[in-house]
Amino acid sequence: MSAATKLHKTSWCALRQLQQYRTNANFSASIAKRNDLFNQEQRRQRDAVGRIDKIEVRYLGLPEDVTLVMNSNISTPFNCAQHLSEGHCKRSALALVDGSVPWDMHRPLQESCTLQLLNFHVSEPHVVNKAFWRTCSFMLGAALNRAFKPEANLQLHSFPGPNIKSGSFVHDIVLQTQTWQPSKEEMRAISAEMVKLSAQDLRIERLDVQQDLAQEMFKDSKYKSEQLPSIAQQTNGRVTLYRIGDHIDISRGPMVGSTGFLGKCTISAAHNVAAEGPAGAFYRIQGVALPSGFQLNHVAFGILEERSKKPSPARLPNEPFEEQQQLQLS
Repeated sequence: MSAATKLHKTSWCALRQLQQYRTNANFSASIAKRNDLFNQEQRRQRDAVGRIDKIEVRYLGLPEDVTLVMNSNISTPFNCAQHLSEGHCKRSALALVDGSVPWDMHRPLQESCTLQLLNFHVSEPHVVNKAFWRTCSFMLGAALNRAFKPEANLQLHSFPGPNIKSGSFVHDIVLQTQTWQPSKEEMRAISAEMVKLSAQDLRIERLDVQQDLAQEMFKDSKYKSEQLPSIAQQTNGRVTLYRIGDHIDISRGPMVGSTGFLGKCTISAAHNVAAEGPAGAFYRIQGVALPSGFQLNHVAFGILEERSKKPSPARLPNEPFEEQQQLQLS
């Protein structure tokens, strides 16, 4: 091999390493800045509470109905659960305010109200099941970010509203390849990231922000930036964000209180649903899960896994947002 050839190969390898370093650095910097803006706004909103007004929260449920005196715009349903028992804190996945409004466990209560704490064993679990399914889609975005290396240029697009009857939760992504056919090992790796998130038992944080701040937070995300104006138009200029760990995404919510509510989980399918540009494609990643504490034998769960592989009927990511569907970013 000539000296010139060796020099060319050495230079090419060095260039590739530099490009990979820049990609990793840019990705990390973007995540760090997004979280910094989230933290700053979270602190600003807490400091803006000012005078603390007392509210009466009438808890309805076991072991008995009780009235709690809490702090407006500070106290959350989880804080109310802390006044009841450790069991209430561990089991309560979602709250129901005034008998009809689903409410995140860590979202501050604004005024006097009635409060019910929902778990997965309530007689009417539809509301909490939808919140769980939505949370699974949100967690899947975080798992995908962890599973893919930055140089893969993964871009999260969105996750449609939960449709439990479809048999799967989904998250739509974009990759700069139209030929990705994930192996069983790759799907297991994504499933493993979901399990890791569950084991970490991360609190799921909610934050409502103005559109301009959301645009700043997601300015490096092509698809989120495009979606935000339509979302904000539907919600009086406000955008609801959720965070687990360092992963932040857009969702109208509500979600369950912690990643620890995820039990048995399988990421079962990745469907190429549409081309995106000359070289990229939209992929719909699908999975199925049970809440923690629920037991199902291998055969029965295998049936659920097979069902979850069928293409979801939810709106495709390349279809234009219709007004009634815009909030189905979930």
